[in-house]
Parts: sequence; C-alpha cells; structure tokens
Amino acid sequence: MWARILRAAMVAAAFSTLAACASLSGGREAPLKPPVVTDPAPIVSGTMRPYQIRGRWYHPKEQPNYDEVGQASWYGSYHHGRSTSTGERFDMNGLTAAHKTLPLPSLVEVTNRANGRRVILRVNDRGPFVDGRIIDLSRGAAEELGLLNQGVGEVRVRYVGRAPRQGGGTPMQRAEAAPARNDGAPSRDAGPRPYYEVATASAPAPAQAPAPQPVPSYAAPAAAYWVQAGAYSDRRGADRVARRLGDRASIQNLDRDGRTLFRVVVGPWPDATAAERARQAVIARGFSDALLIGG
Repeated sequence: MWARILRAAMVAAAFSTLAACASLSGGREAPLKPPVVTDPAPIVSGTMRPYQIRGRWYHPKEQPNYDEVGQASWYGSYHHGRSTSTGERFDMNGLTAAHKTLPLPSLVEVTNRANGRRVILRVNDRGPFVDGRIIDLSRGAAEELGLLNQGVGEVRVRYVGRAPRQGGGTPMQRAEAAPARNDGAPSRDAGPRPYYEVATASAPAPAQAPAPQPVPSYAAPAAAYWVQAGAYSDRRGADRVARRLGDRASIQNLDRDGRTLFRVVVGPWPDATAAERARQAVIARGFSDALLIGG
C-alpha cells in the first residue's frame, strides 16, 4: 500500500519536472501568436518582379510557410534616413529588416538561436546579397536580438503575414538583459513610437524658390554602382525626373546612334546590395523599368 503511494508520488514529481523544463527551453522555439492586422498595407507591386544581382536571379513571392535558419547581419548609419525598397524612410533604430524575396512590406518573427530573444520585424527592404545570409536587420533589431556587437549571428526567420500600414515591429521575448550600448550612438526613446516614417511625412515644407535650375551632369566613376531611372531625349524632362528623385540623382549624357540621350541616374553606391536597395526604392516611386548599372 505505502509502496504504491510512494511510487505514484515519484511519478508525479518526475512529470512536473519535465513540464518545468519544457516551459523554460522548448517555449523559446514555439511559434508566437501572430499580431492581428486589420488594415494591411498593400504590397508594393514593383518590388515583386524577378531581379538579378551578380548573375543570380531572385523571385519575390508570397511565402506563407516560410521558415528558415541562417545567418543574419545588420545595417545602420550609412543607410539611415534613405528610402527603402517600399519608399519608406529607413530608421536604423527601428524594428525593420531586409529580405531578398518576401513580400514588401510584411512581418516576420526572428529568433536569435544563441540566446532565445525574439522580435517581430517589418520587412520593408531588399537584401542581404551575401552568400549564407538570409536577413539583414536594422540596428535597432540587432540590438533587441543581442547581435549588435558580434555583427552576424544565427537566427530563425518565420513569415508572419502582411504588415499594417504603419508599425508592426515589437520585441516579443528576452532571455537576458540587452547588452549595454557603448558606441555612442543615439538610443531609441523608451516610450512607444512609430519605428519608420514615410519619406514625405518628415520632409520640411518647401520654401518659395525661383524657377528650377537644370540638374548638373555628372561623370560616373568606372567602379561605382548606379541606378538608372530612365533615358530621355529631352533635357528638360530629364531635369524634372532628377528633381523628383532627390539630391542623389544626376544626369549623364549618353551618345546612342549619333544622338544624345540624357540618362537620369541615382547614386553612386559602394556595392551591389546598396544599389539594389536604391533600385527597389526608385521602382516604388513609379519607375518600374529602373536598372542597375556599373560595377
């Protein structure tokens, strides 16, 4: 009788210990309940076209079952304030990411395999175009995941679904305190805030100015990457396009079959990854035939 009771008590204790272990370890890999998006942002159609980088073709598409483990990297100050592939302004301190083929914009769940930290990120850019890397994180996302100092780390990326018109990124789980920031870069505000801004929303109101002057022509360095928005026979039309595309746009004279064309380009960019991000942003602004040139 007493032996039977003692045996039952030992079995119950063993099951409770296993349950506790499962809650501490297995819970990190359990899928999070995805946020409810009642007003999804439209997918930027120009970013869903197949494109080619360094001889390799990429085919963006809806991937509801996307679940991949691989290396993540992060990018920050060089791109801060510039347009992403969706036309949104890149905030390096926000919770965003770049992916080569997922819809833009969309949401993903990213888990740091080393420490269990997880975040939901808004994917609004293309990249990274480096072998073995599956996602490029904003500086803020890298900090939340504990990847800021090491630069590259193994993560698991799951597709969550369509993104809201604004926001959507949030830290979901931490297994440890975030490392102290010691690089002197500005930290994010403690209170809730949108983590990206549409480029036109933060631009100051234009001052009254005289009639626009022609955009200066620019001689391209041979090793640079550029994005061609279009080539025009009319210089005034090229000027209008260049002004629309901002201060990194310029005009190159191009001789073709004995006639001069005015090619509107954006750049230069130091590598193919940066140039492709810029090309996707130009496409999002209505120039669906934008090309990557140079390199």
